[in-house]
Amino acid sequence: MDIKQLAKIDLNLLISLQILLEERSVSRAAERLYITQPAMSKTLSRLRQVFGDPLFIRGSHGMQPTPRAQELSECLGDILADINHLVAPATFDPASFNGEITLALSEYIGVALLPPLIRNLHTIAPKLTIKTLTRVENQLEQLANGTLDFAIQIEQTTYSEDFRTEHVASNSPAILVRDTHPLSRGTITWERLASYPVIRLYISDLEQVEILRTSDTFNRARNPNQSCLETSHLLTSLEVLRTTDYFMPGPASILRNTSVAEHLIALPLPAGGEYTMDYMLVSHRRTEGSAVHQWFWAQILDTLAALRMDASQ
Repeated sequence: MDIKQLAKIDLNLLISLQILLEERSVSRAAERLYITQPAMSKTLSRLRQVFGDPLFIRGSHGMQPTPRAQELSECLGDILADINHLVAPATFDPASFNGEITLALSEYIGVALLPPLIRNLHTIAPKLTIKTLTRVENQLEQLANGTLDFAIQIEQTTYSEDFRTEHVASNSPAILVRDTHPLSRGTITWERLASYPVIRLYISDLEQVEILRTSDTFNRARNPNQSCLETSHLLTSLEVLRTTDYFMPGPASILRNTSVAEHLIALPLPAGGEYTMDYMLVSHRRTEGSAVHQWFWAQILDTLAALRMDASQ
């Protein structure tokens, strides 16, 4: 690409040339462009200078294009049409959109959200590719640089004005165990919990989450002196729970999914240990002018609203 050569071209000159090619008359071209005939003549002079060619020769039947002008006429219309398409307001049609959206979210949220979301998107946007990631550090940074399009995350302590956020869910954690676990009988205390191994499910950007600042209970549930399994795989964790004496702090709502809840139960946290985990939908302000991103944001919110409605019935 010759930037210096392109810098010489005024788009208005190309439009004027197209009109001259169509009208073969300086006066009629001036009328269509709402300028005076002298101004149109001056524009033609500039065109001749840019292209190094007379472009039009006067004849008995008006202005006749030179071979160079005829050559330009073969591609100029398509070029102007492409430019018009380039600067036209962005439109978005889900049915024909062929692109990718990248979403970071925990498996706790994903196992509930993704099945109905994907089912709906497959119908209305069949060419859309959804890429989901469950283990993503520095999510806000990745939203800002475009690696991520959206994140559903535990609420962080602060969000700058560069981010769009919306609260989408709250979960009150419970103690998840197999239905025949010794903890299923009797009162749950911190001392009893400390005598059993714990599963610690990965939480992205853990040092930034709001609950670390507000909940002593959250920290106690992650006692470093306990034998533990640390993992980012929810379904693996649930299988371990089903066959061992491990317990896992997690949202009781996960057990609404019958495909993963078999032989598992949710027990209350020890007395006085209740806390709430708030989840936020987050995107970067760089996408606020993107029709596809605004549409996908709405799809997530609509799906979550439907899930809440189903849960309340």
